[in-house]
Amino acid sequence: MSTDPHRPAPHTPDEPHRTQILADVAALKDSFAAGTTRGIDARLAQLEALRRGLRREEPRLARALAEDLGKSRTESALTEIGVVSQEIAHVQKHLRSWLRPQRLSLGPMLAPASGALHREPLGTTLLIAPWNYPVNLTLAPLIAAIAGGNTVLVKPSEVAPATSSALAHLLRTHLDPGWVRVVEGGVEETTLLLEQRFDLIFYTGNGAVGRVVARAAAEHLTPTVLELGGKSPVFVDEGVDLAVAARRIVWGKFTNAGQTCIAPDYLMATPHTLECLRPHLRRAVRALYGARPERSPDYGRMVSERHFDRVRALIDDETAIVGGTTGADRGSRFLPPTILDGADWGDPVMGEEIFGPVLPLLAVSGPDEAIARIRERDKPLTAYVFSSRRAVEERFAAETSSGSLALGLTLAHVGTPGMPFGGVGESGMGAYHGRTGVEAFTHAKPVVRKPLRPDTLRLVYPPRGRVRRALLRRLMR
Repeated sequence: MSTDPHRPAPHTPDEPHRTQILADVAALKDSFAAGTTRGIDARLAQLEALRRGLRREEPRLARALAEDLGKSRTESALTEIGVVSQEIAHVQKHLRSWLRPQRLSLGPMLAPASGALHREPLGTTLLIAPWNYPVNLTLAPLIAAIAGGNTVLVKPSEVAPATSSALAHLLRTHLDPGWVRVVEGGVEETTLLLEQRFDLIFYTGNGAVGRVVARAAAEHLTPTVLELGGKSPVFVDEGVDLAVAARRIVWGKFTNAGQTCIAPDYLMATPHTLECLRPHLRRAVRALYGARPERSPDYGRMVSERHFDRVRALIDDETAIVGGTTGADRGSRFLPPTILDGADWGDPVMGEEIFGPVLPLLAVSGPDEAIARIRERDKPLTAYVFSSRRAVEERFAAETSSGSLALGLTLAHVGTPGMPFGGVGESGMGAYHGRTGVEAFTHAKPVVRKPLRPDTLRLVYPPRGRVRRALLRRLMR
C-alpha cells in the first residue's frame, strides 16, 4: 500500500546483525517444530497477551504515530489501535468454532467412510509491514498468523521509524519469543529475510516490491499473500445526496493525509453532477479540517520529505479548486487537502497511485463510461459508487473487478473483522481479517477414515465381472 519503491540491494547487514537475524529465524522454526503453537488454548493465550500489551503500550504507540505521520490520538484510536483491538476480540470469540473440523461427504463409492477438513498451521511465517498504517497493518495479519498456530517473524517498516521501534517494544515485551520475533531495519534486512525459507510470506506494500517478494518466494515455492495498492475510483451518480456523499468522500480521501491504500484516488461524474458537487466538496473540506488545515489536530502529515516532494509534483495549481501548493511546507511535511478540477486521463496525477492528499475530478458521460474507464486500467484494491439507483450499483458489481466494492461509503468497510480484505490482479492476492485471515495462515487438510471391515473396496478391485461392472456404473452415476 506504500508507494515507496524499495528494492532489495545486494549488500547485507553487518555480521552480528546478520547472525542474530538468522538465529531468530532458526529459533522460530525450532519452536514450531516442538509444537509450541499448535494448541488452541496457547493461541488464545498469546492473543490475550497481545490485547493486554496493546492496551498498556497505547500511549507509546500513539506518540510514535504522531511523530511519524502526524496522526491525532483520536485518529490513531479509530484507524489503528481500536481496529486491532476489535480484530483480537472477534478472533478470540470465534476461533474455536473456526478450527472445528468440517465434515465432508465422500459419496456412495467409499461408504462406509467419513471425511473432515482440518485446518493445520503452515509453520514459520514472515510478515513484512508497511508504514502508512503501521500499527494496524502490522498487528492485524499478526493476529491471523497467531490464531492459525504459526510462529511469526515481523519486519516493521523503517519508513515509520518511531512506530517501528514502538512495535518492536510491544512484541518483545508482551509476546513469547517462541511465537513472535521482530527484525527492524531496511532494505538489507528485508533482503536477508527473503533469502530464507518460510512457510508463508505476508507482504503489504506496493506492486514493485510485491514482485520482488514474489520472485524471492518462488525460489522456495513459498506461498504469499500480497496486499498491494492501486488507483481506487469513485463514481458519483446523478440524483444522490451530494452533501452526504461529499463528506464521506472527503473523509475517505484525506484521512491520514491521503496515505491510505484504499483512499479514493480519483472521482468521476457527469459534468452536471461535478458542477453541483464542487461546492459540497469545498464545504466538506472546511467542515472537517477548518480554514487552516495545517492547524487541525485531525489532519496528518506526509511520512517523509521524499514522499512530500513526489506528491507535490503531481499538483497543478491552475486546476486546484481546493488547496494546492500554496501553504505546503516541506519542513513539517504538510500538504493541504487538494482537489483538482478538470483533470485529464493523461495527466501525471493519473499515472500512478497518488498516495497523498490530492483528489482529481474527471468528467464522464455516465455509468457506461465510468465502467469502461475502470476496466481499461489495472484492477484496483477497491472501488466506490454513490448512486440511488440499484441497477447502477448492480452494474458496477457485475461489470468491474476490484478487491472490494463499497456502495455509499468509503474506508469504513475494511475495519470490519467479519469482512475479507484483499486485492485482485495488480492490487494483490489473498485476503485476511477474521475467519479469512485464519484461513490464509492455515492449510485445509482433508482427513479421510474408512474401517477395514467390511472391505467394500473389494468391489473396485480387479478382476471385474459383468455384474460388478454394472454395479460400479450404477454407483458412479
